[in-house]
Amino acid sequence: MKYDPEIHHRSSIRLHGYDYSQAGAYFVTICTFERECLFGEIVRGEMLLNGIGQIVQDEWIKTEEIRKEITLDEFIVMPNHLHGVIVIKDNRNKQVQSVGTHGRASLQRRPKSIGSLIAGFKSAATTRINESHRTPRMHIWQPRFHDRIIRSQKELESIRKYIRENPLKWDNDENNPSNLAKGLAGSAFPHPRHTIISRQSTPAISTSSIEAST
Repeated sequence: MKYDPEIHHRSSIRLHGYDYSQAGAYFVTICTFERECLFGEIVRGEMLLNGIGQIVQDEWIKTEEIRKEITLDEFIVMPNHLHGVIVIKDNRNKQVQSVGTHGRASLQRRPKSIGSLIAGFKSAATTRINESHRTPRMHIWQPRFHDRIIRSQKELESIRKYIRENPLKWDNDENNPSNLAKGLAGSAFPHPRHTIISRQSTPAISTSSIEAST
């Protein structure tokens, strides 16, 4: 059974009144259209990227090179989704703590916001994929994405661990098509050597309680 948004869609909204262009750390999840496994496969607990998955990873890394206002932390490309931690810097090139909840992209995006960043990433990756595979009308992404504002160092470490271990827990992942077909849900959060990017040199992401790993 293919992914049915009427059955499997998890309702979520962005934090009302919150400025998603302000400094802070965010955990984002971006899924493929209808949860189709486009980016590769899990083999013995490791994510093996195919050509499309490699493009997605390359464009995610490029996001940090293009947008000087953000820093990428831990991330991974999975068969049908991407998990990542994004840090938006403040005007003094520091990172500060934020509070909030997870949600979806807004129709109106503020410049340098999470919504603007994700839209740009999706567009760049889609363009490259369709050009390389000669599929100009192929749908790659779901229109929405999920984001969670990271509140503390403890939460950050939990999310990093979740990202690293995501391939090992693919059989129980809520985004695994087999679990969607069965109506099962995985863990609340989302170790492969080939695709995990660990930003051990990332500076502190909060001037108060959030500190970077060393």
